[in-house]
Amino acid sequence: MGEARTPDKVMMVLAAFSQDEAALEWSLQRAEAAWGKTALRSPVFQFTETDYYTPSMGSPLLKSLWAFERPANAEELAAWKHQTNSWEIEFAQTNAGNVVRPLNLDPGYLTLGKLVLASTKDHAHRIYLRRGIYAEVTLGYRKRRWHHWEWTYPDYRRQDVQGFLDECRDYLQRILLPASLR
Repeated sequence: MGEARTPDKVMMVLAAFSQDEAALEWSLQRAEAAWGKTALRSPVFQFTETDYYTPSMGSPLLKSLWAFERPANAEELAAWKHQTNSWEIEFAQTNAGNVVRPLNLDPGYLTLGKLVLASTKDHAHRIYLRRGIYAEVTLGYRKRRWHHWEWTYPDYRRQDVQGFLDECRDYLQRILLPASLR
């Protein structure tokens, strides 16, 4: 029989996208106030892989990913998604513009073997967590590289995004493993 154990800590990540780079900065400030300093930040890049968000968010869209210093508990993923949803609502209420959704925030976490993102949408490959939130393994790590699935969002297939996730994984490995085991 298997024995239940406490899982390793994870690296909290947050992806943010908007038409407005100031919205990205606003959300970074909110996230750091709530979750602590970022360890790593991806460059801001053009989000061009899909036009799915154009009706609600407009275009062109900018995106950035952030990874946080403080090791976190994976079981908190649903709470992070509720918190980011409230930030999206707050931003939309105080920054009325010509789009319904001026900011999109996607929290998740990284382990040495996977990237997991939170969602409010159910699908065959998503696992229900609680309070209307689902988890999705977006990328898996094996043979020294990231591998996508058929459901992986197109921007997470990008080499630059996966390169950033490599940096995050290296950082997490330094935190989790003693120097003698690296």
